[in-house]
Amino acid sequence: MTDCVILKFHQHIPFAVVGSSEEAKINGKTVRVRQYPWGSVQVENENHCDFVRLREMLLRVNMEDLRERTHGVHYETYRRQRLIEMGFRDDEKMSLQETYEKRRELQRKELQQKEEEMRQMFVQRVKEKEQLQTKFESLKKTHAEEKKKLEEKKRFLEEEIAAFERRKQLAEQARQGNLTMKKRK
Repeated sequence: MTDCVILKFHQHIPFAVVGSSEEAKINGKTVRVRQYPWGSVQVENENHCDFVRLREMLLRVNMEDLRERTHGVHYETYRRQRLIEMGFRDDEKMSLQETYEKRRELQRKELQQKEEEMRQMFVQRVKEKEQLQTKFESLKKTHAEEKKKLEEKKRFLEEEIAAFERRKQLAEQARQGNLTMKKRK
């Protein structure tokens, strides 16, 4: 506000402020008053009480100062306290912004380290799975080869058995043929 308005308010300092919650009818109007043995004081009458001037000075003239002070001091104090509670320190060596940036960088590095660990774990698991797959394929191939050898051996033995049975039959027939010839003689 202008200096003229501020000077006007400074002329009334110190303010004579009276408060009350009692009401009375004066000249047909209901007003807040404070009763004394020598008379009554009307709270909102500027001739009796400076409350209206004080309110006007505080709310109209100094409101911007109050806002700036609230924002610059009270909110900043509250914010600083909350950050300290969260683990941030407000050292004189570093500002809160620098502390915040340092803390953020530290968390970023921790996150990168965890990512790298997870990536390495993933790669290791993929390698293990590939090794298991290779081992499985190798065992499958070995099994197929063994099965093929056994089937070949079985076929060979079956052929030998069949050849033996044929020789046996031929020998049996030859023996019976000799016996029948001997009997005919």
